[in-house]
Amino acid sequence: MFEHHTRLLFSGNLKGKRMSVQRSMLVAMICVLGSLTAHAQNNSTEAVQRRLEIDANAKSTLDDLLKTQPTSKELYDRAVGYAVFTATKAGFIVSGGSGTGVAVNKKTGARTYMRMGMGGIGLGIGAQRYSLIILFETDSHLDKFVAGGWDSSATAEAAAGQEGVAMRSSFYKGVAFYQITDKGLMAHADVTGTKFWVIDELK
Repeated sequence: MFEHHTRLLFSGNLKGKRMSVQRSMLVAMICVLGSLTAHAQNNSTEAVQRRLEIDANAKSTLDDLLKTQPTSKELYDRAVGYAVFTATKAGFIVSGGSGTGVAVNKKTGARTYMRMGMGGIGLGIGAQRYSLIILFETDSHLDKFVAGGWDSSATAEAAAGQEGVAMRSSFYKGVAFYQITDKGLMAHADVTGTKFWVIDELK
């Protein structure tokens, strides 16, 4: 009788320990899942906020350009899409900079969030913040830009040969560039050594 009672007691204790371990594992899994969910939600919220900020900057910059430059409005109306970037460039002798922006297809409303990076040689002191607007004449030019962006050589080729802003009334090789600094609209956009690529985390 005593032996039988001992076996029952041992069995009950073993089952209790198993249930306790299972409950602990379940609680741990719930905590991990909760943490992952919260992390994903935070990342999602941050991405949404970042996209909204980029969109707001792009709209403000584009609106200012269209209001102050009548010829840009004509090209914008003919363009199938556009890209607007805000960047900071700094350096002395060897300069560099980076920025973020969005490329927009006017027909579909599709938005592609992108980065830009630049490097070059030139004299400059301090940091310079500026905006860059690119208008695309055809779907193929816009699609090529957002598919993988442009490298620095493609950017230089696209910007080459464009006349001053005041005279610009047509696209050159399917694009038109406008660069705005704190001193106003530049006569020629300086995009030497600049490349563009998609921001994966904002897709």
